[in-house]
Amino acid sequence: MGKPYSVDLRKRVVAAIKGGMSRNQAAKHFGVAISTAINWMKRVDETGSVAPGQMGGHKPKVISGDHAVWLSQRIRNDDFTLRGLVAELAGRGLKVDYHSVWDFVHAEKLSFKKKRGGWRTRSSRRGASARPVDKVSRSRRS
Repeated sequence: MGKPYSVDLRKRVVAAIKGGMSRNQAAKHFGVAISTAINWMKRVDETGSVAPGQMGGHKPKVISGDHAVWLSQRIRNDDFTLRGLVAELAGRGLKVDYHSVWDFVHAEKLSFKKKRGGWRTRSSRRGASARPVDKVSRSRRS
C-alpha cells in the first residue's frame, strides 16, 4: 500500500487554490493528480484539515461476545454447514458473511474434514467398476 502525501505538500496545494489558482493548475504545478487536489479541497471544506485519514489498522472481529459463545456451543453440539450458521446468526440479529463464519470456525479449530481413507475402494463414476487385482488379465505378448 502506498504512503499518503506529506502534509506540507497538501498545505501548499490548498494554499495555492485558495490564493486564486484553479484546482487543475495547482495539480499540474505541484505534480499531483487533478482528482487529488479536488479531494484535498473537499477534505478541507468538510473537516478543516488537510491531514490524511487513517490507513490500515486492526478491524475487530464481528463474531464476539455472546454470539461467539453461542456459536461455539452450537458447533460442538450438532452438525452444521457454514451457510446454515450464517443464516442462524442472521436470525439472532447478527449480520455476517460466509468468510467471517469460516474464520471463526477455523480459529476455534472446530472444522470437520471428511476422512479420505475409503476413497480408493469406491467404484469409479466412469464406466465399470475396477476388477480385483488377482483377476487382472496377463499381457497378450508371449
